[in-house]
Amino acid sequence: MTDTAIAAPAARSESGLFFEDFAAGQVYRHPFGRTLTETDNSWFCLLTLGMNQVHFNEDYAKRTSFGKAIMPSPLTLAVVTGLSTMDFGQNTMANLGWKEVTLPRPVFAGDTLYARTTILAARPSAKRPSVGIVDVSTQGYNQHGKVVLTFLRTMMVYRRGHSPAAHLPDIVPDA
Repeated sequence: MTDTAIAAPAARSESGLFFEDFAAGQVYRHPFGRTLTETDNSWFCLLTLGMNQVHFNEDYAKRTSFGKAIMPSPLTLAVVTGLSTMDFGQNTMANLGWKEVTLPRPVFAGDTLYARTTILAARPSAKRPSVGIVDVSTQGYNQHGKVVLTFLRTMMVYRRGHSPAAHLPDIVPDA
């Protein structure tokens, strides 16, 4: 498939993307990367009570086929999803679900993750006229261009003029 890349800055505006901005076949190369650290790994394991020793016990992990500690897969999913928020996050009302999550390669401390998303479908919501439903396929890849995560995701996205931001008062601070 040929990339139908979205040109900046028009698509990546202050107000973000709305339901009307999405069309099947569009490809978004999300602009930021995120390097994962040992601290990210420790904090995530502590926060989620992730007790698999392959994440935090280097002596244990070196005896596995990975040869060293790996990042928890839910952390990889969270970071790759987060990388898309510059494009999708401002006007997403809700994530409706992730499915077909695959993790073809491990992620290690020091790896930098990047993401790219293809729009699969965009349709009006049958129950909520102020939003539409957008189906996407996302790939997370490392600094070597190797895919480490793929998933399908469904998002409920505000239509233009219907996001909460459209109804905020225009407050000007005192000079």
